[in-house]
Amino acid sequence: MQSLGERANPCGVKMKAIETNGLTKVYGDLVAVDHVSLQVDEGEVFGLLGANGAGKTSIMMMLATALNPTAGSALVAGHDIVKERDRVRESIAMVFQELSLDVYLTGRENLDFHARLHRLPGESRDERIAEALDLVDLGEKGDVLVKFYSGGMQRRLEIARVMLTRPRLLFLDEPTLGLDVQTRRLLWDYAKRLNRESGTTMLLNTHYVEEADYLCGRVAMLDGGRIVATGSPQSLKATVGNSLLSVKASNEASAAWLAELLAGMDWVEGIDRHDSQLQVRMGGERARIPEVVRLARTHGFAISSVGEHRPSLEDVFLHYAGRGLEGEEGV
Repeated sequence: MQSLGERANPCGVKMKAIETNGLTKVYGDLVAVDHVSLQVDEGEVFGLLGANGAGKTSIMMMLATALNPTAGSALVAGHDIVKERDRVRESIAMVFQELSLDVYLTGRENLDFHARLHRLPGESRDERIAEALDLVDLGEKGDVLVKFYSGGMQRRLEIARVMLTRPRLLFLDEPTLGLDVQTRRLLWDYAKRLNRESGTTMLLNTHYVEEADYLCGRVAMLDGGRIVATGSPQSLKATVGNSLLSVKASNEASAAWLAELLAGMDWVEGIDRHDSQLQVRMGGERARIPEVVRLARTHGFAISSVGEHRPSLEDVFLHYAGRGLEGEEGV
């Protein structure tokens, strides 16, 4: 399969697959997307990470020309999302949260139907279908009715279907929602392989920190429609320190008191307090749990739990957004 870089950029100069400038979407009194500006390189796997309702899907729907922005602008594959809708749509494909397969057709028949809708020429249609099925390891299952596929197999078939048209950009909107951990990991591996072998740019919406960490070269963290942090997973985690202590006090007053005491320690680089929970950024490699426990006992208050760990993207999100990734269903 010819790579995106070879198709779209023969000179080898890295181009921008997506560029947004102040992209904004308002629904009545709700500002779902608030002046979002970002750039995604061709061939990159870029993640939008945030809780449900953070604005991820609204951003993706605007980039896919399914929604008009309230303000701001965006280019997808070099085309304006408002003025050049058809050119944008020719360049993209999308895997939605909800499955959209015909379960009473075989996998091959689903792909054939999609290929005919997109008017792929007959002489290459069968070749592309076979190639797409092999890409997601469904070549031997192509003639099985989709209703007998597992959830993970159906997701893989959806990815094969959108790759028939060899899009320059692939939008993945919560593609592993509702799948078990093992199936999720298999799909991540297929997505990595697809990006590596085809060069297809991928924009991923997710609220799974492990998914963003494993798949994405860069991540934009969204909270309340705004980007609160952007960078590679490694660089983002480095911003909150080498090691973290998570301490839960018995109440908010105790947490505030403990935060004041810990702030005077020379090994503490910073403290984030959220209700009765403390996240302590530490310098050095020495274990500090016994010291925290002694400090609490000396001053006569209890802590419910304490643990030490390396920073995760969940910790980064908590640091910048002031809350976790749990959220209500939304836009």
